[in-house]
Amino acid sequence: MPKPQLHYFIPPDQWKFPVIVILGILVGLGIFVVHLAKVPSYLSDRPETCVNCHIMAPQYATWSHSAHREVTNCNDCHVPHNNVLNHYYFKAMDGLRHSYMFTFRLEPQVITIKQAGKDAVQANCVRCHTQQIHDTKLTTMRPDFHANIEDRYCIECHRETPHGTVNSISSVPDARVPVPSSPVPEWLRKITQ
Repeated sequence: MPKPQLHYFIPPDQWKFPVIVILGILVGLGIFVVHLAKVPSYLSDRPETCVNCHIMAPQYATWSHSAHREVTNCNDCHVPHNNVLNHYYFKAMDGLRHSYMFTFRLEPQVITIKQAGKDAVQANCVRCHTQQIHDTKLTTMRPDFHANIEDRYCIECHRETPHGTVNSISSVPDARVPVPSSPVPEWLRKITQ
């Protein structure tokens, strides 16, 4: 069995110091970007995480004034709950798409849900509201009303649940949302003032 050729990866003596410095700078920049992007906050289910991007302020504000605020957070509705791997895979893929869009300034003024998001929201509506959907006391007047939940999405009728009417940032001009803290370190702020 041949031994790995590690000597190919070890720089010559005159390159060791510059390579260490460059690697240190790259690692430092990587850590700074992780801090600046608030990456650890995305592992949680805290709704305040959604307003790390200012464009989500209307969605946060309308949710925070809804009845759903008392029992759910953003991930309860917008992320699949069928298994833990799919849950975090969906969060990661959606987060990467969002970070790409916000980094390159591609975000729309009016946010619309993608098909995968619609499917996740539908599954979570049914998961949480199964009793209401199948309760015979609620369906005696219209027994067919919720009978075809596979044929249409809940949000087709319950469009304003829980976000109300959100068309753009101007739809909730007086909304109070948590303002993200400045990413500029205090020592740097003092120097620039």
